[in-house]
Amino acid sequence: MLETAVFETNFPGLNLVSRGKVRDIYDLGDSLLIVATDRISAFDVIMPDPIPDKGVILTRITEFWLRYLGDVIENHLISTDWRQFPEVCRPFGPQLEGRTMWVKKAQPLPVECIVRGYLAGSGWEDYKESGKLCGIPLPTGLIEAQELPEPLFTPSTKAALGEHDENISFEKMCEVVGTEVAERVKEAAVGLYRKAREYARERGIILADTKFEFGIVSGKLTLIDEVLTPDSSRFWPADRYRPGGSPESFDKQFLRDHLKSSGWKKSDPAPQLPREVVENTRARYLEALRRLSGETID
Repeated sequence: MLETAVFETNFPGLNLVSRGKVRDIYDLGDSLLIVATDRISAFDVIMPDPIPDKGVILTRITEFWLRYLGDVIENHLISTDWRQFPEVCRPFGPQLEGRTMWVKKAQPLPVECIVRGYLAGSGWEDYKESGKLCGIPLPTGLIEAQELPEPLFTPSTKAALGEHDENISFEKMCEVVGTEVAERVKEAAVGLYRKAREYARERGIILADTKFEFGIVSGKLTLIDEVLTPDSSRFWPADRYRPGGSPESFDKQFLRDHLKSSGWKKSDPAPQLPREVVENTRARYLEALRRLSGETID
């Protein structure tokens, strides 16, 4: 299985403009190809071992959500069927199949748009230290993984590859993108989260938090990039959710926990991953796909 995983792509004749933590992006002129590889990162570090089929799973989940949430805000998706891609892409169809989105070119906003419905991850660490979540005061006495009274919008910077995002206030976001755009983004992000959380809960998944990205396409605010995947969200099985600790998850928390318990430090080179970590991470991503969309892969 590992032998068939895709760590990176190279398509002669196509203009590779970005190789991120997971996605390779090719510029087609007035549109882009976003190819989801099987790379996986944790703590902003790309691991040397890919997770087989991860890019296909991420693409299917994103496509599902883009269609389901299309009434909340427009998105950049044109097609995921390589047979509909521009002619220059056709020779690479087998490699593109299943893991590629052909999208409208957008002017990305320089912020990450995070919505948190539960007190987890860095939000929990922040609360323990300050009684606040990204500068927003919270009631005293909350416990880890507890549901928040209302979903909170907590933007951050969009760091370069290898660097860390930093939380910023909504006021700072207004300075960066303008008050009108910031207000529209906040409304859209919280609206997307609320609708997705309700849908996920009906399928046995708690959507604890997630990260959206937005851009401007032909003057319109547009949802771009991956959406509500295990890479960008915390998914917890509702039937095993217990506040007061770090819940079992359908995302890469399993990998993060392994790295923490192994003694690896973020300043160290990325370690090789044991086969069981690779297989268990893949199984969690597949379970998220199955529960959310009813689909699976061979």
